[in-house]
Amino acid sequence: MPDFKEEIVSTETIRKRTIVSFLFLLLFIIACIVGWKWLQHQPDDDGALKPLRAVLNGNEKIFGAIISDNHLAKTFPLSAAEHKVRVNGDAGMSAGFDPAAWKLKVARKPGDTMLITLDEIKALPKTEIVFDFKCIEGWSQVTHWGGVKFSDFVKHFGLDEQSYMPYVGLNTPDNGYYVGIDRKSIMHPQTILCYEMNGAPLPMNQGAPLRLIIPVKYGIKHLKRIGTIYFSNQRPPDYWFERGYDYFSGL
Repeated sequence: MPDFKEEIVSTETIRKRTIVSFLFLLLFIIACIVGWKWLQHQPDDDGALKPLRAVLNGNEKIFGAIISDNHLAKTFPLSAAEHKVRVNGDAGMSAGFDPAAWKLKVARKPGDTMLITLDEIKALPKTEIVFDFKCIEGWSQVTHWGGVKFSDFVKHFGLDEQSYMPYVGLNTPDNGYYVGIDRKSIMHPQTILCYEMNGAPLPMNQGAPLRLIIPVKYGIKHLKRIGTIYFSNQRPPDYWFERGYDYFSGL
């Protein structure tokens, strides 16, 4: 057995170590207070304090470089889908909307806007997905959606040239809610223009007649009741980005 020598620590040594520990704690608290006051006096940058926005932009560069067609959201069997689907917000869902008169507006370029009916969209090959819908409020739910791949939609309606622009913007008919999506995410094989939930037409509170389902993003990007789609070389306005959230909002 090895011999262990017991270390005897004097009362004076303990006192000195205690004083040093309290000094470090005090310095840490002072640094936190100074840092917090400094942060509160920083200028606003698109709804967030400038240092925080810099961090969010850095995260976007990292995750934007990672995402690809091989980066797929986990899918589940149909039996795992919830029948009572939660609603993640109602911004842009103004009263008085008439789904029977709805047509999707797709701006190919200034002064050139296509009007597309739901029947024309439903005539394209249908895609269904069951995935874990994640909300920034902290809840998630496995849900079942059906519609048309955005990439198929682009190809069918001759939007290939536009689709090479780095961003796509989507607005509700009343322009009360709007999102900007990066090209790699909107053209992702799991992104769909959705017209069904649980095998039935979308309910009004879930974005009827057409909404975006984009499993590689948080729910704030899944715009309900799409009115207009357009393509852009610059970041389109984004509702929650303007309120301090991450523009990319990826998973």
